[in-house]
Amino acid sequence: MAGVGPPAGGTGAPVARVRVVRETHFGVPVADPYRWMEEPSGEFDIWLAGQARHARAVLDGPADRAPLLARVRALRGWAAGHSGFAVAGGRTFWLRHDPALAVPVLVVRDGTERVLLAPNQIAGPAHSHLDWFVPSPDGRYVAAAISTGGDERCTVRVVDVAGGGWLEDAVGNVRLPFLSWLDDCRSFVYHQFRDPPAGAAPEDRRLDSRTRRHRLGDDPDGDAVVLARGCNPRVPLSRTDRPLVYRPPGSEVVVAVVSHGALRGDRVDSELTSCTLYVAPAGGLADPASCPWVRVAAPADEVTAYALSRDTIYLVSHRDAPRGQVLAAPLADPARATVLVPQGERVVDSVRVAADWLLVQEHDCGVARLRRVARTGEPLEEVRLPVDGTILEWSDAGAGAALLRMESWTSAPRVYRYDTGAGTFTDTDWGMPTPAGFEDVSVHRIHAPARDGTPIPLTVIHRAVSGRDAGRPTLLTAYGSYGIPIRPTFVPGMLAWLERGGIWAVAHVRGGGELGRDWHRAGQLGTKQNTITDLIDCAEHLVAQRYTCPALLAGEGGSAGGIPTGGALVRRPDLWAAMVMHVPVADALRYEFSENGPINVPELGSVRTTAGLHALRIIDTYRRVQDGAAYPAVLLTTGRNDRRVATWQPAKLAARLQAATASGRPVLLRVEEHGGHGFGATTGQRDALLADQLAFLLDQLSPADGRV
Repeated sequence: MAGVGPPAGGTGAPVARVRVVRETHFGVPVADPYRWMEEPSGEFDIWLAGQARHARAVLDGPADRAPLLARVRALRGWAAGHSGFAVAGGRTFWLRHDPALAVPVLVVRDGTERVLLAPNQIAGPAHSHLDWFVPSPDGRYVAAAISTGGDERCTVRVVDVAGGGWLEDAVGNVRLPFLSWLDDCRSFVYHQFRDPPAGAAPEDRRLDSRTRRHRLGDDPDGDAVVLARGCNPRVPLSRTDRPLVYRPPGSEVVVAVVSHGALRGDRVDSELTSCTLYVAPAGGLADPASCPWVRVAAPADEVTAYALSRDTIYLVSHRDAPRGQVLAAPLADPARATVLVPQGERVVDSVRVAADWLLVQEHDCGVARLRRVARTGEPLEEVRLPVDGTILEWSDAGAGAALLRMESWTSAPRVYRYDTGAGTFTDTDWGMPTPAGFEDVSVHRIHAPARDGTPIPLTVIHRAVSGRDAGRPTLLTAYGSYGIPIRPTFVPGMLAWLERGGIWAVAHVRGGGELGRDWHRAGQLGTKQNTITDLIDCAEHLVAQRYTCPALLAGEGGSAGGIPTGGALVRRPDLWAAMVMHVPVADALRYEFSENGPINVPELGSVRTTAGLHALRIIDTYRRVQDGAAYPAVLLTTGRNDRRVATWQPAKLAARLQAATASGRPVLLRVEEHGGHGFGATTGQRDALLADQLAFLLDQLSPADGRV
């Protein structure tokens, strides 16, 4: 069989070898012409390198690219600032985003401000990045998770805060920030994936994960297993479950969260999905096998967040309350839970205990709201937030105060100090001013009618203009999975798009969490087609209302956002001038056979069931590509170190579209050699990606083809 062929039709993109693999699932024939890409090979590497060269040549072509990159860099510099605040032992820690540096640095203030860790100074073939950090309760040490090249597999190192040097400890294969220091401030528990045996199938590489306990100075290979499958009969686990252990500060218990599916975020006390929740006395971890875990919530309780006081656990439950309600349960008898805050019109995100108050964080179609209630159950009080946008972080600052970092579509992140007693906010001046030009940007919410009559929220962002003439380039973004809402997000570089007359619209499609659990379920598994058709209907509404026209309309989505964008691309190629798909899920039928696939079965389905097969065929973009169709311009991106969506996912789609399209418009596969799913990217990588995207869109969006 021939290998990589010469460029097709003079386009410069190398032609991928076709070798069709045919299978039958429940009587349904399934073909896969590029299955060979799933196996690492020199042939695939050569083909990817050729695709990267071709994409680079095309993306560097537009005259707008260089000035766009310069503008994106300037805007990012204005919006640099601080994130990741933590207070421990009288010290304040945070990440400082310096536009002159490739990656953020860790800073500590303990009378004076100093840089504690600068990942850019770590030598290696690829850049190092501080993905997350956790200080010990006494502020003496910091556990710092270092990744390289955008690969989310981190090594946890420990920094001595006073001296500023590394300890000998190095704990490998740790991915997400599920690390919790214990009371002695000399040991911590952490979640870890096992090292897979040689030859393990990709889908088996994350099975049987575990939480272990490490004591400073010990060999990590000997770290005790605290919770894992078969470890404790009180906590039954499947091979795909992830057992996460958390030691809440100031509490006398330890919490175990057993995650049964994909995670929505990187916190162990909120943004939970399908999980089982347990508590035990903190001392119970001394003997993991007999630790007296007590179940607090089962998956049927649909708990997504919790908070602890001395004798009570507060739960955000969506059982019989799709927008969420807050329950209070005595730790001595969790089964006696009572409703403290009933379901309202907003969606409940999380709860926090602050002195005598319970703070209830909510959102209104993604826009943050806050209420507080006395823990005795007195009436709720509205807390007016300083920004009409998103709460990015919330950290306890001690002495009845908290630090909140907030942003909006048009204002850069800033940090506010919240006085929990008075219910008031003070600007800390930690943050950079919003770049000039955003004061002229307008944000408004409209609704697009879906084909079944459901109103779909649409956020429309543009510079102030008079009237609508269908003549403005428009970028329509969508996601719609895992119950994750698209929240107001400050992207300084998007001002470069708005300055050129562009519109940025966000479709809050079903499958997301903008309107609660029912909104999620309406775009999950067998109802996932709604996620796709909602995006199409939003696009048609923007055209019908003369915001834009098909010749000036582009779609955008990343990761699971590749499902609505890819589905809209192959169903309505005439509706779009361009489609941008970042690290997309494209071959849905094969996703569960990748490293990150098994935990996504509850959201997307499995080919091992008839219902799952049906659901996956609906959202499979790759197999819906038709030979001879006139597809719009397409920009696909991937990172060679992506552990969430393997490179072969967008690669297969790129090969299929390049072979099939009859439009003459480019199909590009942009490859980041030292990148992953987007996490841990350098400032330069982020700037270059956005500049490439905007230059590509401005080059491809034109009314010249008469589709206005």
